Amino acid sequence: MIPAMHDEERTPHLHTDREFRAELAVLHERLLLMGARVEEMITQSTRAVVERDVELARQTILSDRKVNEDEIELDRACLRILARRNPVARDLRFVTLVLKMVTDMERIGDLAVNVCERAQDLARLPPDGQNGRLEQMGTLARSMVHDALDAFVAGDESKAHAVIARDDEMDELYNRFFDEVLREMLADTSNVRRGVQLQAAAKYYERICDHGTNLAEHVLFLVRGEDWRHRGKRPADTPGT
Repeated sequence: MIPAMHDEERTPHLHTDREFRAELAVLHERLLLMGARVEEMITQSTRAVVERDVELARQTILSDRKVNEDEIELDRACLRILARRNPVARDLRFVTLVLKMVTDMERIGDLAVNVCERAQDLARLPPDGQNGRLEQMGTLARSMVHDALDAFVAGDESKAHAVIARDDEMDELYNRFFDEVLREMLADTSNVRRGVQLQAAAKYYERICDHGTNLAEHVLFLVRGEDWRHRGKRPADTPGT
């Protein structure tokens, strides 16, 4: 007589699958926690540079340590899953996507630190009239990163495309800001040191938006299984056009 099999013996693959799903869920949650952290860094960097708040800038710079730890921990988690679970199809796309998104988010944290360093330098210089522009760029940068992460959570192609399209708005803001600050420096050489710091801060926000665009492109890769990099900013774009 064949011995009766326990449920665990009959369906070991079900237990393995549940464990795998739990690992993916933890990976998803930890990625979003890292995203929330870098969003907060963008917000704090904007306050620091607009208000010339040296202490807030210092605290934000210190918080980047946790973002760096997030990057290392998530990379290790992804590599463990790839080695142990051998994921395929959408699961494989998800894990490779996390590896890419973590890199972009770590870089966003670095750029927020760069803005805070400019805030510390600007606090030692005379005030200027560009705070409104900087705040506008910081707000846009944070919203693009936030919406890209929302698109990731919802698997929303249209929201991802909207994020990509908004990169043009940041480019326009940055170009106008650059021209205004340049005119101020040409009109009075005493404005040069301050102008260089302001232009650097603005450029960091422009680069944050580039990484926000990358995050949105990663979402399209997850949802559609297509590499959207260098494809253009219109949903109707197709390879080779």
